[in-house]
Amino acid sequence: MTNSEYLMAFSAGALLYRESLTLAALYGELADWDAVRASVIAENRLQLRTTSAAKRVYREASARLQTLTPAQMAILQDGSRTEQGYVLWLAICKRYRFIHDFAVEVVRERILRLSFELAYEDFDVFYLAKAEWHPEVASIEPSTRSKLRQVLFRMMREAEILSRQDRIFPAILTPRLAAAIREDAPALLAIYPLSEAERKGWLQ
Repeated sequence: MTNSEYLMAFSAGALLYRESLTLAALYGELADWDAVRASVIAENRLQLRTTSAAKRVYREASARLQTLTPAQMAILQDGSRTEQGYVLWLAICKRYRFIHDFAVEVVRERILRLSFELAYEDFDVFYLAKAEWHPEVASIEPSTRSKLRQVLFRMMREAEILSRQDRIFPAILTPRLAAAIREDAPALLAIYPLSEAERKGWLQ
């Protein structure tokens, strides 16, 4: 998370669970992203109506997946539904620093204060604070901001970070997922709704 600029183009789809698992399986077979892309387009592996849609979804999902380590990709391919959702959330947070910072500065802080409700207003407060320092955030149109907020909350629901009622679920990591994150970058454990004791426990 060293890039100081926020990449804000995350409105194309939410978690992309089905599509990401399809791409991960193809990459497991082909071990080459160019070959994966060719297969997706030629054989309509994502089962989308148009080639342009397939290219758009491939571009977004593959950009996220390419942030993952081999150990994280392996969990995505054969893990439980919860583990897969957590890995996809990890990929999103690695791809988009804005979402990473929201997860750490807003969602995790709620857990530390034992306050489990999350509202659209929390996004708005965070967004406006970042807009003061990031022109790429401040320049976004209100309609786009609303879309980004909607997509982010949908991502969190699909990743089992939030309930349908927008209540934060405490994260339940598995040992192998925690190890795959710790070996990559221990600070990334903070993107999950963990208590401080749990986070420190997984660091050991």
